Amino acid sequence: MLSLLAQRPAAFCTGSRSVLSVTARSRNNYTTDSSQQVSTFANQNKLPRLPIPTLKATATRYLKTLRPLLDNSEYARAERAVSSFISSSGLGPVLQRRLQEVDRQAPASWLENIWVQKAYLEWREPNYINANWAALLADNPNFPAVGDAPPGQPTGPQLARAARLIVHLLEANDAINQGTLTADSQRGTPMCMNQFKWQFGTSRIARPGCDGLVNQYPSTATHILVMYRDQTIEVPVYNNAGQRASLVQITSQLLQATRRVDDLLARQAQPQPSVANLTAGNRDNWANARQILEKDTANVESLAKVDSALFGVCLDVNVDAKDIYDPERSVALFTHSNSGCNRWFDKAIQLIVLGNGRVGVNCEHTPADALTTGSLLMEAMEKETGIYKDTASCAELAEPMPIQWNITPEVVKLIDNAQKEAGALAGNLRMLLGNMTQYGAQWIKTLGVSPDAYFQVALQTAYFRHHGKPAPTYETSSLRRFLHGRTETIRSCSEESLAFSKVFDDKDVSLKKKLQYFQQAIAAHLEYSKAASLGQGVDRHLLGLRAQIQSPEEAEKALLFQDPSYIQSMSFAMSTSNVTPGEKFRGAFAPVIPDGYGINYAMDKSDLKFSISEWLSSPVTDATAFRETIYKTLSDLYDAGEYAKRQ
Repeated sequence: MLSLLAQRPAAFCTGSRSVLSVTARSRNNYTTDSSQQVSTFANQNKLPRLPIPTLKATATRYLKTLRPLLDNSEYARAERAVSSFISSSGLGPVLQRRLQEVDRQAPASWLENIWVQKAYLEWREPNYINANWAALLADNPNFPAVGDAPPGQPTGPQLARAARLIVHLLEANDAINQGTLTADSQRGTPMCMNQFKWQFGTSRIARPGCDGLVNQYPSTATHILVMYRDQTIEVPVYNNAGQRASLVQITSQLLQATRRVDDLLARQAQPQPSVANLTAGNRDNWANARQILEKDTANVESLAKVDSALFGVCLDVNVDAKDIYDPERSVALFTHSNSGCNRWFDKAIQLIVLGNGRVGVNCEHTPADALTTGSLLMEAMEKETGIYKDTASCAELAEPMPIQWNITPEVVKLIDNAQKEAGALAGNLRMLLGNMTQYGAQWIKTLGVSPDAYFQVALQTAYFRHHGKPAPTYETSSLRRFLHGRTETIRSCSEESLAFSKVFDDKDVSLKKKLQYFQQAIAAHLEYSKAASLGQGVDRHLLGLRAQIQSPEEAEKALLFQDPSYIQSMSFAMSTSNVTPGEKFRGAFAPVIPDGYGINYAMDKSDLKFSISEWLSSPVTDATAFRETIYKTLSDLYDAGEYAKRQ
């Protein structure tokens, strides 16, 4: 599960107290009247470039992250490897100079291309579970879930909610194109808005060895991609003059699209295998199939329609009733669609709408972090709860058309391979939801601590209780304060968190002493979080250095990377993401190692929500039991905090 150059990132790119939450913007934060708003990108020239840390600074911080994971002899070995690497005669200074040259030549950031290629595009395993992120969006009281959603056909609530969300996403696209989306800032610090240029009209393109991305900014495509009954449909939402369709028209377009597919399939003795299924398989398998498809001119046109579509909308009708009504099963469905059906997993954004009006998303992670996409989705959900004054219908709106494919027997075989692979992956993934209703962020703040740091220390304690050892842990920090900034890793497992985990259940240690250990663990997490947000973490710098190695001989001399502790420290047993608030957005993603957990969490005012995933094939993990350990740990921390208040 680990790339040699970059550990696959946690699917949700969110972070600690130093990171923007996935909150909806003000309803006035975008408008199509460019005279009323400051340009979305007006602050770009004010942003600093991402710094390159010194070798010494990275070495010092890196060794500190190893201490809780290694015994004394292992740590001494790692120290020697690091010391040799950064010495004047080591390879470190050579790689550092090369990286500095990359920085001088990069238009915006030394990390940008390295990160996209090494963390995403070179990844050959299926990205539909291993990299894509998913979320369950809150049900809308204006579109109450129907009591019966008959399988095999679209429902009124399904089409109505899909159309309403489509309208609001199109409004966001128009605002980004026109520069009227309000620029983000945090405590007066402007944030980079470049990722918003990659939200719409963006697709990952399967290529042998390393994938590519297609994107157009401004995103002026006139259609979206609708998936229905595993068929791809081009659905126009603008006319040729660039006028956006009304809500009534979009609803009609969706209904017409489903009817055309129904008619098409009714005329076929056996449905043609779905090209979309290829997006759920091995990337080289899909790249091979795509190259075969591209030999046919009609297929080239069909692929262009899919790739250029503003975003995807998946209308699921052949779904088990339990997947529709059980939120936990809905999250799993949005994550993997059972065997990857009725999705085009290479689209940057896919809305997924079930027959009862429940909505989720599945998003390809390469072009943008979930924080940016999440803010657009939250805004769309905020808008859909109000009364909508529809726009005038646009003239000469083209009709929806199923996208046609000419597939060869060889492609059929590759589709079959992808389906089997996707089915095996989906069957191996368990997704669970957790809700801690005893307290929330409001109570945590009464302790005078950061809610995010609190939850991270709680996770470390729960893992130690459950597994009897510390857990290398990934939490993502945003680097959007820098030009074209993406993410950095917060290594949440520290000497201090381990020390607290060890004493928390020790009856011979006083509560006062335990609270001292707790405060030290909180402080350590906050210190690392701040450093990471300022571009002083270790993982991105080490990735940049390793990407400068030019030969196998140099690789052997790079002793830091040869040392076993390097891979060990990046084998994140817990891959975590803070996506607060959680009332309208429940995120989910897969673990990043075979024996790990994927944990998404949100800390609302009065409760704590989380999801937890595991690979069923692991002999080590047990998500059901671990969820109970997390509950108990959160409850025990509450009791300790309340007791301390009374003293």
